[in-house]
Amino acid sequence: MSREVDAYLASVLPAHRGVLQDLRAVLRGLLPDHLEVLSYAMPGFRQPGQKGRMVAGYAGFTKHCGFYPHSGSIIPQFAQETLGFQTSKSGIVFTPEHPLPDRLVEILVKARLAEIAAKNR
Repeated sequence: MSREVDAYLASVLPAHRGVLQDLRAVLRGLLPDHLEVLSYAMPGFRQPGQKGRMVAGYAGFTKHCGFYPHSGSIIPQFAQETLGFQTSKSGIVFTPEHPLPDRLVEILVKARLAEIAAKNR
């Protein structure tokens, strides 16, 4: 657990806090050995080690929340799976009323980990 992330979550709108805490728990389950950090002023998980790369981040905004796999190539690969969500090449917008399914988060995280592994070869 990161005190910085705890403080971040305490500062977001109460309506968004629960869905972001749920996303945090899903990410922690998928990335148990990764470091929980703030990067680009948003919570996320980074690989351990001095050169560990960011795997995924998330944030709360005034009208929505976002999930960011810290790559411009992951989200476009999964256009079918992300139907119903507003997307860009770098993130997905969601709301507490329409949260990201855990399975979608898992697919995106695994794709990001595979991308990082390929770059490290």
